[in-house]
Amino acid sequence: MSKLEVGLGERSYPITIEQGCLNRIGTDLSSAYPASRYCIIADDNVAELYGMRLQQEIEMAGMSCDLLDFPHGEAHKNLATVASLLSRAAQKRLDRKSLIIALGGGISGDIAGFVAATYMRGIPFVQIPTSLLAQVDSSVGGKTGVDIPEGKNLVGSFYQPEAVYIDSDVLNTLPGKEYINGMAEVIKHGIIRDADYFQMLDQKFDQVMALDPGVLAELIYGSCKIKSAVVAEDEKESNTRRILNFGHTIGHAVEAASDFQILHGFAVAIGMVACARISVLKGILGNDKLAAIISMIKRYGLPTEVPEDLDRNRIKSYLLTDKKRINTKTSYILAVDIGEVIITDEVSDEEIDAVIGI
Repeated sequence: MSKLEVGLGERSYPITIEQGCLNRIGTDLSSAYPASRYCIIADDNVAELYGMRLQQEIEMAGMSCDLLDFPHGEAHKNLATVASLLSRAAQKRLDRKSLIIALGGGISGDIAGFVAATYMRGIPFVQIPTSLLAQVDSSVGGKTGVDIPEGKNLVGSFYQPEAVYIDSDVLNTLPGKEYINGMAEVIKHGIIRDADYFQMLDQKFDQVMALDPGVLAELIYGSCKIKSAVVAEDEKESNTRRILNFGHTIGHAVEAASDFQILHGFAVAIGMVACARISVLKGILGNDKLAAIISMIKRYGLPTEVPEDLDRNRIKSYLLTDKKRINTKTSYILAVDIGEVIITDEVSDEEIDAVIGI
């Protein structure tokens, strides 16, 4: 078992990384996070795989627990889903002493966290991520929210969980494409903060792809450590935390322009390469480092180019509504080296056109 802490003063919380910990969470919650009632929120796929089992474990520990599910997929990450869950929570008579359990991937975590942040003006919740992407990234840091037609994650809040429990065993039931989807965020962490971590991903490629338990634990711990440190420096993304958006500005636009047919991590991979290419155009990143980034992304089966059939004008329209845009300027994260990035709003339309293929 490994433990980390996200250091945010009174809002600090632990991250527990342990094989099989899902089997004992019911007992752990009753002692560490007592509540009048527990409520698991999961999409319909995860509810069937793990939700009912977790509900039974909590009830066997002598506590009341509800399970609320919602349709899976990015198309349901919206205010209508949140409204439905809030109504159902009220019907189940959740109160201010209740605790919500966000069980599932990044979409479930975002939605359940937003429900927790808004129900009765905020009740506690814990994160139990079941996808690699959620385990290494979205479950840590307190970002919650949903999409609206104008853009991805434009409605939400910063709302920190009480704890994060990560059970790497659940990755054995994760579809291969979803596992690769999470590797984009893992690679991102190496590029923005830790060249040695980036190198480890190259050296232990075979073990990572074989889901070797020891290497998985190292990978999850490494990413959580990097993200926790960044979040502790800047909880609400006023400065340093923005480096976690490397590849995301263009990536989110690609994702939205595809009507979310391109998975988040795949879109972020395209965005990371685009930003690395802008870095080369600006003369701040060497071609050898660009080649290393592209090689790593390709090695893990992720894309590096905007699909030919994707409407470039739609991509650019989504860039104009990015939540990081202030006045007429959008912030981009550019690479200076592997392990070092900068934040800038000095990226021209011509540079964007060049890297997305206009």
